[in-house]
Parts: sequence; C-alpha cells; structure tokens
Amino acid sequence: MITVLLADDQALVRTGFRMILEIEPDLEVVGEAADGEEAVALAEELRPDVVVMDLNMPRMDGVEATRRIGASRVLVVTTFDDDARLTGALRAGASGFLLKTAPAEQLVAAVRAVADGQGALSHEVTERVIAGFAAGGRHDDPAARARLDRLTERELEVLVLMARGLSNGEIAERLFVSTGTVKTHVAHVLAKLEARDRVAAVVVAYEGGAVAPGSP
Repeated sequence: MITVLLADDQALVRTGFRMILEIEPDLEVVGEAADGEEAVALAEELRPDVVVMDLNMPRMDGVEATRRIGASRVLVVTTFDDDARLTGALRAGASGFLLKTAPAEQLVAAVRAVADGQGALSHEVTERVIAGFAAGGRHDDPAARARLDRLTERELEVLVLMARGLSNGEIAERLFVSTGTVKTHVAHVLAKLEARDRVAAVVVAYEGGAVAPGSP
C-alpha cells in the first residue's frame, strides 16, 4: 500500500485528489494539510510514502516544506505560473512535477512512480523546470562530470533519453530493447550517480554537461 499526504490550501483540490487516489486499491490518503507548516508536521508524524505538494500555500510555501520533508518523497502538483518556485522545489529535492490540469490517470501514475523511486518526469513540466534550473547553474561541474564518467556508453544514452522526458517504454522503443532491460539500465544509472530518483539523475546530467539546456 502506498500512503499519501495531500498538501494544498484549497479544500476542494484536496477532496478531488483524495477521490482520484482512493479509488485505486494500492493507494491510501493518510492525511491532508492546508499549509506548509502543517504539511511538514504531518509528514513527520505520518511518514507517508509520497507528499502531493502545492507550492503556493500560506504560512510556509511548498518549496520550504519540500526542503524540510526528508523521509517522504514529494510530488509537486502546480498551476505552473511561477518558474522560480518550481526551480526552488527542484533544488529542495522534489521527486516529480505535474500540472493540476493533468488527467486523473497521470496523477495516479505519478504518485506510483515517485513512490517507486522513479520520479515523475512530466513532459509539460519537468523538462522546462530542469532546463531552467540548469540554465542558471554550471554545466561543467567537476563532481557531476566525475559521476557521469562512471556510466557505460549505453547507460549514458539511457540517461540522456531520461533527460528528454521519455518513459521506460519509450526508451525501450528508441533503443530496440525490452522494458526490463531499460529498467535495469535505469537502476544502474541511479546507483552510479548516487541519485535518489530519475529527477536527481537528470539534474546531474545537466550539471555535468551530458545534456544542454534547450536540447531536443
């Protein structure tokens, strides 16, 4: 069972998310928070697998709440009107990004992916956020480059496709291999880069120069 904490200052949004998630037999909403401070307190108390986090909340915004939540993975669900906050959430350790306008099935899939350590790389959100993050930082960081040097040629190829927002299935089609083989490569990439999930691995790819901001 994947346990989920909902953090959003709009009660109707939380109710909608709860209805979507609790239809699924493997998902359980264990709590709701109306602001960032409450989200941090409930995350510490309940230890959910995933916190579905809004960024624009009173008392403490979602960026600072994400930074303070260490034991749970954070899925940011946003209206996508504030790139600075989105980039801040990435720096704070968010494991995925999703638009509030996304279909219900994408929310369910993103929660499962984040809980599984894969991260949620939404085409609409994550590429733009990570590119913006990378554009403001270094692309030849020696530490990141050293971690990238641990990868085999095929693992680096997989990482670049991950950075372009491709799913395991899409990567498998591109490389003409099985999805199981891709999963194995992804696991090796995460281990060698010492990355907790796909989002963190893609950040290393940008920082180490394996992928350039704005590349197709």
